[in-house]
Amino acid sequence: MRVPLSKDTRLCISLAGRPSNIGTRFHNYLYDLLGLDFIYKAFTTTDIAAAIGGVRALGIRGCSVSMPFKHDVLALVDEIEQSARSIGAVNTIVNDDGRLTASNTDYLAVQALIAAHGLQPSQSVLVYGSGGMAGAVAAAFCDAGFDRGTIAARNAETGRSLADRLGYEYRSEVGARTADVLVNVTPVGMAGGPEATGIAFGEEAVANAHTVFDVVAMPSETPLIKAAREAGVGVITGAEVIALQAAEQFERYTGVRPTDEQVMAASAVSRA
Repeated sequence: MRVPLSKDTRLCISLAGRPSNIGTRFHNYLYDLLGLDFIYKAFTTTDIAAAIGGVRALGIRGCSVSMPFKHDVLALVDEIEQSARSIGAVNTIVNDDGRLTASNTDYLAVQALIAAHGLQPSQSVLVYGSGGMAGAVAAAFCDAGFDRGTIAARNAETGRSLADRLGYEYRSEVGARTADVLVNVTPVGMAGGPEATGIAFGEEAVANAHTVFDVVAMPSETPLIKAAREAGVGVITGAEVIALQAAEQFERYTGVRPTDEQVMAASAVSRA
């Protein structure tokens, strides 16, 4: 039930280079469902320092941060939680009476999914990708005790830097490499992208894996996830990551933790 807007309605926003409707739909659906006096709006900016100053000055309760601003905002907040400090990137800012606290709920979501799916630190992990989200995923595995890791990335500079920082091996191509846990953090398999029908890992690598984790969220059943299911391999989907990280944000902004059923319903609405 939508609470009528008033002077007391609290505002949460997102800041992204290319805003989408995913967060807007997710948060506003739950505000309506739970009868919370909040509203969520997506924005972009060409002046991130001024935008974060506006968050502070206007009392905006929460701010989701996407590329290309995840690193720049580190210097603009008052407190940085371990989840953001560990990877040098922010995706969530909470404003408590002008004091801004930054965290990274992508990192927190991945660590929660590692535990929920029963993955063990003794398992090897191969992360394909070296962008911002790949950094969050790889750091979450490393900090959870996974010390047998490989970063595969065509960008030698970012790939090698990420691998060196975590004490992982670096490879420029996936090739015939395999691991117990395969993680795709590239656009391969993303709906509407140039490689929408592609699969990030080879058939043999998928069949021999314990778990396949595809961070691509749209579609929720990517070609890689479908291949893993057909091979009888455990899967973790990008839809799970998106939903869990958004639920973490939602709780930080509102103080209310939605149920798993409510989160999944909101996630479905956000991807519609």
